[in-house]
Amino acid sequence: MLDRTATPDNAWPTLPPLSDWMDTCTTVHLWTQIVGKIRLELSPWINHSWGSALYVTTSGLTTSPIPYGSDTFAIDFDFINHTLHITTTQATEQSFPLEPMSVADFYRKIMAALDALGIQVEIFARPVEVEVAIPFAQDTQHASYDADAMNRFWQALVQANRVFTEFRASYLGKVSPVHFFWGAFDLAVTRFSGRSAPKHPGGIPNCPDRVMEDAYSHEVSSAGFWAGTGLGEAAFYAYAYPAPEGFSTAAIEPAAAYYHEGLGEFVLPYEAVRTANDPNAALLSFLQTSYEAAANLANWDRAALEYKR
Repeated sequence: MLDRTATPDNAWPTLPPLSDWMDTCTTVHLWTQIVGKIRLELSPWINHSWGSALYVTTSGLTTSPIPYGSDTFAIDFDFINHTLHITTTQATEQSFPLEPMSVADFYRKIMAALDALGIQVEIFARPVEVEVAIPFAQDTQHASYDADAMNRFWQALVQANRVFTEFRASYLGKVSPVHFFWGAFDLAVTRFSGRSAPKHPGGIPNCPDRVMEDAYSHEVSSAGFWAGTGLGEAAFYAYAYPAPEGFSTAAIEPAAAYYHEGLGEFVLPYEAVRTANDPNAALLSFLQTSYEAAANLANWDRAALEYKR
């Protein structure tokens, strides 16, 4: 029987240096964009793009059920057995191995698998939120898959998802699910003050400004975890939009956290959490202190927004 109170010493996995699996990270990022765009195309629009996100599972990432007529189907990345599964409520399924293959081959295989299941869908078949947006069907450049690295990254997502969910549970106001955004390849959870925000300036590479304007239509305090693209190492992040005066110099815990001027957000290296005496407590302190800095400096109505337990 599983002990729900236990947190084994090795629960937080060691991650390889990002430079060692950057090619895999980029390739799988683009694979998830294809899968996410399938969900986006067939699902009802939910504010802030929430209806297109993926979710952490006991073996990888899932779309959750996607409506198709009166039925549903789901697409799942399995990073234990390294397989892409598509299952339907008609008890039909298709799968293929996750292994070194180009984005073009992955795109061809998943579309063929959907077609075999009688699912017809057309997506905007090029990536978003990346500097160079090669159409999926033409991308033979990105073709790496390091199974061990992806398994370890998924295990880190499992731990982050668990702690993020605990943090989410203490908020009474509007708060996002803990979900994986395929645009930036990050796990995130976002709290809202309930007040509208200034129009977001946009400017995200290969992403319509209207997407960012919708995502940041209201004041937020957001935190997440990503592989560290642009930073060089896996890390947790926290930011506020709009950032209140004094936010960048706020005292954030634990001591390893710092404000990254280039990113415009607080950063806590994953390794600092993994090697902490109590990783859960270290991450929760980062989430809580960064939220308190945003909420206090922007005069959020914390008494109305937080559970009193």
